[in-house]
Amino acid sequence: MTEELCATDAYLRSCEAVVVAASEEGVVLDRTVLYARGGGQPGDTGWLRWAGGETRVVDTVKRGGEVLHVLADAAPPVGARVLAEIDWDRRYTLLRTHTALHALSAVVFRDYGAKVTGGNMEPGVARMDFELEAISQDFGREVEDELNAALAEDRPVRVSFLPRAEALADPDLIRTKVNLIPEHVDPIRVIEIEGLDRQADGGTHVRSTGEVGPVRVTKTESKGRGFKRMRIELV
Repeated sequence: MTEELCATDAYLRSCEAVVVAASEEGVVLDRTVLYARGGGQPGDTGWLRWAGGETRVVDTVKRGGEVLHVLADAAPPVGARVLAEIDWDRRYTLLRTHTALHALSAVVFRDYGAKVTGGNMEPGVARMDFELEAISQDFGREVEDELNAALAEDRPVRVSFLPRAEALADPDLIRTKVNLIPEHVDPIRVIEIEGLDRQADGGTHVRSTGEVGPVRVTKTESKGRGFKRMRIELV
């Protein structure tokens, strides 16, 4: 299994690694700084560099439990030592976007008691779906005000790991309508925004909410009974 360094340090920009498998689909490394797509967060892009070559990583995904680096050009050979480097500007925007979504879900849960039913993000923009029967015309503005107030408090964001049984016994850790954590995941990674939110989550985040900056609610939509959608963007 690839050692996923971003699980404990989302600010690590590069690492040395060894190619352990290569195919037309991409390469598997023994360790990587690139995040593999999952949980609504896109996979990282970046570069692999080695003696005599380099190539662009156009996506990072999970295949059969392994982290697969999808390449734009020819892969380095198995056994090659490479430098894996992320596209930092894109990664940092995703860090801010993902933390904004966690803060959003916390505010809506706190103020309206609504769980998340789905979500997705791209760098700087995102949507989140909530189990809400109805929303007012002022819903978006009210949530935006509360969200930005919470982010501006510059709350620390921390990563921890809990045994699966302990994590699943805590109802506050699963804020989605359905538990989407695969059965094989143990321990479970937990993201805590101090005093605001604590959720099981595998994605990458900033170190404090002050790094997110202001967020704008761009649209609220009713997608049916008990299904309301909110779109946000980083300002």
